Amino acid sequence: MDILIAEQAEGPGIDRLRANYAVVSEPKLWRDPARLKLLAADARVLIIRNQTPVTTDLLEAAPSLVAIGRIGVGLDNIDVKTASALGIVVAAPLGANAASVADLTLSFILALARMIVPADAAARTGHWERKEFLGVELDGKVLALSGFGRIGQLVARRAQGFGLRVRAYDPLVPKDASIWAQLHVTRSETMEQAVADADFVSVHSPLTPETRAMFGPALFSAMKQGAFFINTARGGIVNEAALIQALESGHLRGAALDVREIEPPVQGILESLPNVILTPHIGAFTTEAQTRTIEAIASDVDRILRGEPAINFINFPKPRRKTDVH
Repeated sequence: MDILIAEQAEGPGIDRLRANYAVVSEPKLWRDPARLKLLAADARVLIIRNQTPVTTDLLEAAPSLVAIGRIGVGLDNIDVKTASALGIVVAAPLGANAASVADLTLSFILALARMIVPADAAARTGHWERKEFLGVELDGKVLALSGFGRIGQLVARRAQGFGLRVRAYDPLVPKDASIWAQLHVTRSETMEQAVADADFVSVHSPLTPETRAMFGPALFSAMKQGAFFINTARGGIVNEAALIQALESGHLRGAALDVREIEPPVQGILESLPNVILTPHIGAFTTEAQTRTIEAIASDVDRILRGEPAINFINFPKPRRKTDVH
């Protein structure tokens, strides 16, 4: 086997790989760790999305593996350190989904501000009480961003078009980086400072040991009474129990979540709250983003298997593992 695809992936790029290599594709393979490990033992390349846990155990059980192709943004489900130590290329076009996720973020902000989801539900039942759906304008309001990378910067550009004043916290973006002034975004020294008087708070940070459960009781308490919370990044960044408490108490006016701590989530309190919008991790699911991402990964996988360097590599462009990839 040349390529093992453990999650759903279709398109012209995948078709080209099937025409030129031995490809095994099982869209729900990520649900069966034992079978995944069995099949990975013979694969040279593993293509995944965000559901497949690429652990040390899996990597060490795949002696022929020379590359991992990650369709999408985020590397928290891949043990990149072990992959690199074994000489395995990790490829991921991290910017390919950014515009789509930024669009969804603004959609959430608008939907929360104007109570679009509950108003739609009411209108469908013939309920026509407009005063129940008194929203707020965006012009002049404050948007705080957790993370000011590719997606955060695109969100800032879009938000300013609606008159939102944007501030951001990102310890990885230097204080003197030109992007702060270029996008007219105020840099906050801490996340607590960023959210203090923000009307909207949106998460665009990667999931790391430092950001895991970052949004918990303390940070939600630091937010302005009546603020809205949006997360299109990773569910693990948020303590859902603390979010629920902040919503039920009325401290937060509403929330929109495209990602959850556990995916797919178990039905619970969040699903019952009328001031919460929930979507099934669709941030990157636009025609354009999927085409860009799959084409980029398919191209890199083809390049690697032909002995050429990957373009969208995370660690190094060519395999360092002592195995024949030609």
